[in-house]
Amino acid sequence: MPVFIYVLGLAVFAQGTSEFMLSGLVPGIARDLSVSVGAAASLTSAYAIGMITGAPVMAALGARWPRRRTLAGFLTAFVVVHVIGAVTTDFAVLFGTRIVAAIVNAGFLAVAMSVATALVTPAKKGRATAVLLSGVTLSCVAGVPAGALLGTWSGWRSAFGAVSVLCLPALALVFRSAPAGAARRHDLSVRQEVRVLKSGSVQLALTLAALVNGATFATFAYLAVIATDVAHLPAAAVPGLLAAFGVGAFIGVNAAGLMADGQLRQGMVLAMWALPAGWAVLAMTSTQTAPLFIVAVVQGGLSFGIGSTLVNRVMHVAADAPSLSGAFATVALNAGAFLGPLLAGAATGATGDYRHAAWVSAALAATAIAVTAASRPSPAHGKREEAR
Repeated sequence: MPVFIYVLGLAVFAQGTSEFMLSGLVPGIARDLSVSVGAAASLTSAYAIGMITGAPVMAALGARWPRRRTLAGFLTAFVVVHVIGAVTTDFAVLFGTRIVAAIVNAGFLAVAMSVATALVTPAKKGRATAVLLSGVTLSCVAGVPAGALLGTWSGWRSAFGAVSVLCLPALALVFRSAPAGAARRHDLSVRQEVRVLKSGSVQLALTLAALVNGATFATFAYLAVIATDVAHLPAAAVPGLLAAFGVGAFIGVNAAGLMADGQLRQGMVLAMWALPAGWAVLAMTSTQTAPLFIVAVVQGGLSFGIGSTLVNRVMHVAADAPSLSGAFATVALNAGAFLGPLLAGAATGATGDYRHAAWVSAALAATAIAVTAASRPSPAHGKREEAR
């Protein structure tokens, strides 16, 4: 595996930390900038929206530029807006920096996935994708708890500053090691790539990625409150539970990367069937500490393992859209990450029971299974296709 792919993984780790660390910084931001907790929490939604809207546009623009300049430019912008966010006293400015950070993060990730898969043989594309997504899972394991602790000890501004510092080694290595040429093949236009992305196989893979990630974050967003209000654990146990989920996610991503070839093999299909069952088990056993931690590890592994496989599936079936496939995979993942917690919030708000977040996850995962089953051609149809 080329060393530069791990450099990209380091940058993705820093950016993932920025995306997820806000959950532990909201109270401090609200106090310091004299806004409501709800307003401070909206910074998370701003980031998700920026990721969803930014990925296709930034990938399309970046595909025409030299890859080194594109990656370095996105990462430099990411550092600058975090410095601005760390020193501003205006909430509107901070809100704007989160949108810009998300847009350049989306662009970086989309181009990085395109570059990473172009640097390896087809047999290793799944592993290359897993290395990048490992940066996201590592941010859950280490970056987010560290950001929360730093925010507690030194204030939320120090967490923003730390993300900027964390990006600097990756930025230096991008300037030194990134491929210099343009990512796009000269004979391929954006219109042609969009036509590829409209195919049924690509749309199916994107839909499944959104559903599975929606199921993941519907519960992940509520793990802390499930721990304190349902399992009645002390607040000090929350970082451990989040880390347990992250450890499972890291294992799942890397296991999927070793086995991924762009196909949905029998083992992955079985894992998809296990996913809604696991969320249901979490909902039913979340009042007990040991089962809660165990299921968190298992569901982290299943969720991110399946999610990683589906991202690789998108890259595989959209191989003729090398510049935009990673962008639309990013859109699918972030659409799920945005909608999942939204649905969970509606369910828990209506019932007052935070365990219903896990039931929402189970429903979304079950929907992914139903969509997969509905998309399979009938045997007669398959025979007619073979005859052609």
